[in-house]
Amino acid sequence: MKNFKVLTICFSFLFVGSFQVIAQEEETEKEYARAPFESAVLIENQTVIVPYAGTLEWDMVHRFGTMQNGKSDLYGLYGEGANIRMGLTYSIKDNLALGVGFTKYNQYVDFNLKYAILKQTKDWSMPVSLTYYGNMGIDSREDEQFESIFQRDASLVGRISTFSELIIATRISKKLSLQLTPSFSYFNSVEPGMNNSVIGLGLNGRYKVSSQSSIIFDYNQQLTDHPDFVDDEGNLKLELAPNVAFGFEVSTSSHAFQVFVSTFQGILPQHNIVYNTNEFDKEGLLIGFNITRLWSF
Repeated sequence: MKNFKVLTICFSFLFVGSFQVIAQEEETEKEYARAPFESAVLIENQTVIVPYAGTLEWDMVHRFGTMQNGKSDLYGLYGEGANIRMGLTYSIKDNLALGVGFTKYNQYVDFNLKYAILKQTKDWSMPVSLTYYGNMGIDSREDEQFESIFQRDASLVGRISTFSELIIATRISKKLSLQLTPSFSYFNSVEPGMNNSVIGLGLNGRYKVSSQSSIIFDYNQQLTDHPDFVDDEGNLKLELAPNVAFGFEVSTSSHAFQVFVSTFQGILPQHNIVYNTNEFDKEGLLIGFNITRLWSF
C-alpha cells in the first residue's frame, strides 16, 4: 500500500511531461491572446499564468480569523486562527515553474510544479489556455500530534499529501476571464474513518473595472466527502463545506494585491479541500489577502 502511495505522488508530478512535445510544436507559429489573468494566484486558486523564464515570484498569503466574534476582535483581524504562507517560485522555462512554500497551519512545507500545456490564441483556433499544477506538502509537526491526537502515521511517507489540478481558462473579452479547475487531493495518512482522497471542482473569474483593477471571485466545491468519519452515535464528524470568495485586485506588471472574503482558511489547497468546514456565514467567513511580487533575471 505504501508503494502505491509513493507511485501516486510521483505520478502527480510526472504525468505533465507527456504534454511537452505537443505544446512545443504548437508554440512556434501561434499568435497568442493576452493572458486571461494578471497573477499566478487568484484568491484560493492557481491560475493558468506561468511567468516568463528567469522570473522569480514571491508570494505572501494571509488569512485572518473568522468573523464570528464581530467587533470584539475587529471581525477576525485580531482573532485567533490566523494563517500565513510565504513562497518562492522560479520559472526555469517560459512554460515551466518550480516553487517551495511554508504555511503556518500544520507547519506545511510544500514543493510545487506548474506547467503551461496550451495557450489561448487570438483567432480562437485554440479557445482556452490549459495549465497543470501539482504540489507535494509535508506536515512537519511533532510526532506526538500524529500518534496520540490524530492517530496518523508519523513517518515521512505518512506526513505527505499531494494536490493535482488541471486549470482551464479563457479570456472571453477585454474585461472578463473565467477558469475551471478540476482537482484531486490525496493524504497518505488521515484520521481513522476519513477518505484519503477528495475530488474537487473550482470556478474562478475576474472582471476588470479599470486598467489595473478587477473584481474577482472564487468558488470551490468538494465532489466527495467523508461519509464513514462518524462518532459513536453515527453523526458525521467532518461535514465538508465549499469555498465561496469574492474580492478586489490591483495589479501592475510586477506585482498584484488581492483582498477578499473567503471561507477557506487552510491556504494549502489539499488541506482546504479535504478539511474545510467553514460555511458562508458569520461563523465561517474570513478576510484574506494575497501579495505577489515578480523579479526578472
